[in-house]
Amino acid sequence: MSLISQRVELARNGANDKVICRMSSGWAVMGDVQFLPGYCLLLPDPVAPSLNDLDVESRASYLLDMARLGDAVLEATGALRMNYEILGNSEPELHCHIFPRYSSEPEQNRKMPVWFYDWKTATPYAEQSHGELRKKIAQLLNTSSHEMHCP
Repeated sequence: MSLISQRVELARNGANDKVICRMSSGWAVMGDVQFLPGYCLLLPDPVAPSLNDLDVESRASYLLDMARLGDAVLEATGALRMNYEILGNSEPELHCHIFPRYSSEPEQNRKMPVWFYDWKTATPYAEQSHGELRKKIAQLLNTSSHEMHCP
């Protein structure tokens, strides 16, 4: 089972500690690492190979959820802007990386893709350190739409 499928299965079973909330198209989850506080992902449920494999309605729902999640992260973090990346090269199932970008980032990093950061030494997600931000994002999603099911 692929990583994305595993994470979705854990979310369905209430066993993914990084879940922000269930959205109409899938699961909003915090990233495994938090080198940029608020980094999260949108995992589709059901899992799909790519955005192009979704029908028009499912695509629209996924992309709208992606933007809603970005809006909540932007408000929760006070970030300068949001970056959205759907790649699927390493994990060939649909998932979107949602990165807040900050004016406090070093100049050489701020203008580059986040993949230039050292992911191996990045701060891992920990509920004790990042749980309040996760809850704040969930709260903002809950207040922005009645379709969300955030704890």
